[in-house]
Amino acid sequence: DALMRAMGVCVLLVGLAGVMEKMLTVQGGTLTSGGTMMLVVSIALGGLVGELLNLEGRIEQFGRWLKKKTGNSGEQGFVNAFVTASLTVCIGAMAIVGAIEDGIFGDYSILATKAVLDLIIILVMTSSMGKGCAFSAIPVAILQGSVTLLARFIKPILTTEALTNLSLVGSILIFCVGLNLVWGKKIRVANLLPAIVIAVI
Repeated sequence: DALMRAMGVCVLLVGLAGVMEKMLTVQGGTLTSGGTMMLVVSIALGGLVGELLNLEGRIEQFGRWLKKKTGNSGEQGFVNAFVTASLTVCIGAMAIVGAIEDGIFGDYSILATKAVLDLIIILVMTSSMGKGCAFSAIPVAILQGSVTLLARFIKPILTTEALTNLSLVGSILIFCVGLNLVWGKKIRVANLLPAIVIAVI
């Protein structure tokens, strides 16, 4: 329990750092913020779309199927561990940018760095939450593999501004994952995933 809460605090700080990095700028010696309206609109519309599609329920359903197929039926927190770990390692610009670099230029250095970071995060999460965390490799492989294959088509869409928006909203979602780790599941984070697409648009 202590390890899980400690991980939650770390995830909160990672999310918060990402938000601060993208929202706050220093102009003429003054700290200014931006992207607030984009953030509010993206989260509101994304949350609405996610609730209508019930993305969290679908991911949990896949987690339950995985739990049965992998012979982990007796493990109580398998589905929660799978969903939480999947969201933690899938959300963020690093996965998208790394996959695009790999798909277009054959440069997998960002993905390799992310893989090492993910490994450390998942090892710690697995020790505190259970085996379900290890299976987060499946959604990561699907996401990064899809983006790598589609990289040439989506690169024109992902301008610097779009990537900044993606990173900002992604950081908010990571922060929400941290909240759930520290205080129990309060936010259906998977239902907020469409906010990332809206932020890019």
